[in-house]
Amino acid sequence: MISIAIDGPAGAGKSSIARAAAERLNYIYVDTGALYRTIGLAAARSNTNIQNEAEVEKLLKSLDINIVFFNGEQHVLLGDEDVSEKIRTEQASMMASKVSAIPAVRAYLLDTQRDFAKTDNVLMDGRDIGTVVLPNASVKIFLTASPEIRAKRRVKQLEEKGIKCDYDEVLKDIITRDYNDSHREIAPLKPAENAIILDTSDMTLEESIDALVKLVEERV
Repeated sequence: MISIAIDGPAGAGKSSIARAAAERLNYIYVDTGALYRTIGLAAARSNTNIQNEAEVEKLLKSLDINIVFFNGEQHVLLGDEDVSEKIRTEQASMMASKVSAIPAVRAYLLDTQRDFAKTDNVLMDGRDIGTVVLPNASVKIFLTASPEIRAKRRVKQLEEKGIKCDYDEVLKDIITRDYNDSHREIAPLKPAENAIILDTSDMTLEESIDALVKLVEERV
């Protein structure tokens, strides 16, 4: 099986770019961030104190999270509920960043993520795919863009969904999440040693997809 690891900071367009690239390459796309967002959503709904390890472990034992594919598109199920849209809010994003720093959460999801790469050619994105989840991935790419560009893209994405937001607040959240993700004790966000850096700050979405596909095709 061929595995492509895509890492990078929040708002870098990993999901949009990786999903489209996987479709072109005929790989299964796995958005691991969706799993952390789902746990974050569950924690918020249940008022779980994520500073309390025992409470977090109790929550994890009660969860039933699955990824299913409909017409090649990933959907995340929390029990019987499709939460694919509900986990795309700013609150879910910040909660995902917080719960992803908890060792019990990362351990809970590690095998789930690795199992996908055992049965299919996958293009998997997240924060620590090349460094922790798939350290032997066929290709490792660190996808990034400046915080300002990422904030502009995020605002546009939210507004297209009819969600009002403030650019300065979104930028502040992105900078905060960058710091939290890169400074956490467990699996901090950083490029894998042999990762290729792909900065899409000056690229359109289509150019970013082309660049990612080209990098993969040149190395597989």
